[in-house]
Amino acid sequence: MGAVSGVSVVALESVEPIELPGGSWSRMLVTEQRVGGNASSIGYSVFRPGSATTSVSHEVEEVAYVVSGSGRLDTDDGEVPFGAGDALHIAPGTWHAVVNDSDADVVMVFGFPHPDYPPTERR
Repeated sequence: MGAVSGVSVVALESVEPIELPGGSWSRMLVTEQRVGGNASSIGYSVFRPGSATTSVSHEVEEVAYVVSGSGRLDTDDGEVPFGAGDALHIAPGTWHAVVNDSDADVVMVFGFPHPDYPPTERR
């Protein structure tokens, strides 16, 4: 298979997972380290049943697509339920935690207009 200029492929299994609470994990796939010259980044997460992440607030917006499963985002303004097929937009500075309150994995693809995981505060 020949190389194509201007296209990078990052295989999911080629990236080490970042461990999250409750056996969940995330992988940052397209990043400055792996691609270089990129203006945005993309990642893939699996949230195990009964898990909840730490509340975070990013310097930039986040977009996500729920591939499978259902759960909710806990924000300072309340709960936001989501399910398979939903697209999420999280405005910059919005505190949010992902909660999987179901009995199946939540699989989510997410991205940022930043070349890597953006500057983030954690509670």
